[in-house]
Formats: sequence, structure tokens, C-alpha cells
Amino acid sequence: MQKMPISIFNDVIGPVMRGPSSSHTAASFRIAFAVRASVGDVSRVVCDFDTNGSLAATHKGQGTDMGFTCGLIGIDLTDEKVKDYEDLAKNTGIDVTFRILDYGAIHPNTYRIDAIGKSGTHHTWEGISTGGGMIEMQKFDGFSISLSGDFYELLITAQADKADKLRETSASVHPDFVLESENNGKILFEMKFSNKNDADSAVKIANKNGLTDVAYIPAFLPTLSRASCSVPFETASEMLAYNESKNLPLWELAAEYEAQRGGTSKEKVLQNATALLAVMEHALDEGLAGTEYKDRILGRQSDRIEKAERSGTLIPCSIVNGIIKSITAIMETKSAMGVIIAAPTAGSCGCLPGTLIGAARIMGKSREETAKALLAAGLIGIFFAKGATFAAEVGGCQMECGAGSGMAAAGLVQLMGGTAVQCADAASIALQNITGLVCDTVADRVEVPCLGKNIMAGTNAIAAANMALAGYDKVIPLDETIAAMLDIGHKLPAELRCTFGGLGKTPTALKIAEELKSR
Repeated sequence: MQKMPISIFNDVIGPVMRGPSSSHTAASFRIAFAVRASVGDVSRVVCDFDTNGSLAATHKGQGTDMGFTCGLIGIDLTDEKVKDYEDLAKNTGIDVTFRILDYGAIHPNTYRIDAIGKSGTHHTWEGISTGGGMIEMQKFDGFSISLSGDFYELLITAQADKADKLRETSASVHPDFVLESENNGKILFEMKFSNKNDADSAVKIANKNGLTDVAYIPAFLPTLSRASCSVPFETASEMLAYNESKNLPLWELAAEYEAQRGGTSKEKVLQNATALLAVMEHALDEGLAGTEYKDRILGRQSDRIEKAERSGTLIPCSIVNGIIKSITAIMETKSAMGVIIAAPTAGSCGCLPGTLIGAARIMGKSREETAKALLAAGLIGIFFAKGATFAAEVGGCQMECGAGSGMAAAGLVQLMGGTAVQCADAASIALQNITGLVCDTVADRVEVPCLGKNIMAGTNAIAAANMALAGYDKVIPLDETIAAMLDIGHKLPAELRCTFGGLGKTPTALKIAEELKSR
């Protein structure tokens, strides 16, 4: 089966969530969703993190435990009750155990899971968080699989001598894809459906054919995949070549891409972007109104820019100061467990929306213009996700705040009516300025130095956008810049990729961590 093309609304702008980290909180929720679907109401789950991975050090403070437990319970991450996950698990009779073991996991965000349902159903899983809330479940009861949430899936297990019966069932239900796997005398058919009704019918037919070991995992991503899934381009260079005779603005190229990817219309894509923009605006306004939350390092600060401006103590620069205020407000909403959008990640959730909305409001741009800028930014995110990753655990914060900065730069150029070439150039310039940015969170909270890095990424986006609009030479094309960032990220030491290195191990950081434990 070919790898499905990246989607703006699956991989880049989203998910809508609460919690500190998309790689940790949202991804763990989705992993647990699949586990719960396979066993029904959960009785007991043991989840193992590898001692050499990032989750061993960060699973508690960055919301992995919270997201995973909520997924097992069946509470969506937009629910206000998510912060009470431990009590909710006890009240629903779910026993969740997290262990740190040395089992040789290859990926730093690996989950090894043993789950038992209240009906006695028992399954084992292994999956990874790939960045920005995206996941891949790679093993099920010892079989190799590839489940990411963009299909309705049936996992049908039988003795190897039932292979013909499995193939007969598969042929009668017409899945989009079928993956076969063998293990210890048994066979697994992983059937993928783009249509829910087809998947529901397949469950009934499988049971009718005597295949009773069936796990049904509903799709959970916004944009579903299908056998005929295709896109007009996948890299920045391909996009620019595609657009040579069309001369479309970047937002329209983004709408064309996502419409083809999702089997919908460009108008619907713009509507979806506008709906997501509304969530971002609410997060910004909620932060400006003031937030409170006990388990965080920083208190409210987003109101200080406006107060300082009125008193004349700031360096005059209305756009920059407005963006600083807006980014801070969204980050404070995130840290207070408010609803935000990972764009491209929760750790970098302030940069893109804070920059675009902050600038648009100051310049008097319409919501439609801002939504189009968001789409343009999303297309740059497609190229980044294709050529690199959004996981700081893999490549440092250059993959989160860095990616957000490149996306925001392109969005700003779109907001000013720039061309697709200028948008791509702005993104490349912004990314070149931010290569090698490490992820060194203080006290296992996505606040410090994350707030400053989001703000730096936003102001960097302004400079890069203006450089591109003025006709500066980007020198290195966008695709090559992204490839270089991935190479740099792989060469960063593990302790500077979302664990406790750098600022995270300073005496002050260690003191803050102890203080938080005592609260």
C-alpha cells in the first residue's frame, strides 16, 4: 500500500485540543482511542515507554498520561474535564499503569501497550507519535500493521488455515486496501475502508463467515483517505513548476491541493480553514481576557504589552508588539488547559495564529483574507511535513517553532497580496534563520523557553516576509532548506530534543521543577 499524501487539516493545522503538547497529549489520546476501540470498555492497561526515548522523561509533565487516559475513558480533548483524568479513571474503574523499561525502541516516541477490556478482550499494541498529534500504530498482537486514523479499519485475526476464508471475506466487502501479515501460525488481515457504511457491513459479513476475532477501529482524522487519493504536487519545487502557467496565489494552490487530497471542493476547504481560524481567535481572546491555572510556571503576562505601550516604555513597533501580545495570549490559553489548535504543534501553537491574527487585526485585514493566509501557511507546512517532521523529539524545536515561523512568514506574504514564489522564499528565509533550534523545556512544562521561542519565531516571520516582499534573494530553495533542517535535527544530541538538556538542567530549572512537584 502506498503512503497517503499529507493533509493540511490532518497533519499541519490541527488537532483542536487541550493540553501542553500535540506530540504527547494529542498523540497519546489517539493511540489510546485505537486501543479502546479494540477492547471495548477498558479494565486494565499497561503502557511502556523506553528508557532511552523522550517519553520516559516527559510523559507526566507534557500531558502524555493525561491524553492517554482520556482516550481510554472516551473523553475528548476539548472537554473541560480532561485535567481531572486521574479521578475520572478511578471512577470508571480503569487501571492505567505507565512503566519505564529498556526494550530497545527505535523511535523516541514509542508506546508499547497491553490492554484488557471489561469483557475480557485482550490485545497488545505498539505505536509511535510522529509529530503534531499524528500517530502510526505499527503492531497489533504481534502482527505488523500501519494504522494512522485516516481509514475505518478492520483487524481480522484467524488461524493460518483460514486464509482462504479471509480472502473470500475481503473480496466480498471491497476494502480500499488490504494488508496481510503472518505471525506464529496465525494470519491478520488489515482492511481499510474510506466509507463507514462499507466498514460496518464488513464487520457483519466477517462474523457471518465465522471470523469472530475482529477489531473495528473507526477513523479519527478530519480528512479521510481513499484508494484513489492523489495530490497535484508534494514539494515546493513541484508546486512552483505546477503554478508557472497558472499564476495562482498560494492560498488557492493550498485549497486546490487539499480539495484533491480530501475529495472535496476548494470552497469547502476555505470554509474549514475559516472554522479553524475562529477557534484560534477564541484562544487568543481568552488569553487576553486572563487565564489562571495552578500547574504552570508563568502567570498572566499578555496584558503587559498593551500597558507598557500606553505608558510609552516600549520601542515603537505596533505590528511587532501586537504579535508579541497575541502569541503570548494563545500560549497562556494553552498553559491554562484552554482549547487551542496545534499549528503545526501545541508547543508552537502561538506562533502561526498569533502572528497572522495579530498582524491582520492591526492592519485591518478581513477574516477571509486571514483564513486565506492560514491556508497558504498550511501548504508550507505540507512541504515541511513531507521533507522533515514536526516532532521536536526527532529534530529539536526547529521542527516546531521553526516550522511555525516558516509557515507564518508565507502567511504574512499572502496577507500582503504577495505571490506564491514570494511566499516560498519567505518561508525559506525564515527557516534558514532558525536552523539548529533545540528543544530544552524547563521543568517538563511547555512554557519556558517555549513562549520566547514562539515570539522569536513570529518576529522572525515578519522580517522574512518583508525580505521576500522586498525582493531579497533567498539563495537556498525551500525544499533544500527543509532537507538541511532534517539533517541538522538528526545530528542534535538526544538531550536537546525534548528532554532535560540545555536550559532544562540549569539550577534554576531544577528548583522550579521541585517547586511544581510540591504544589
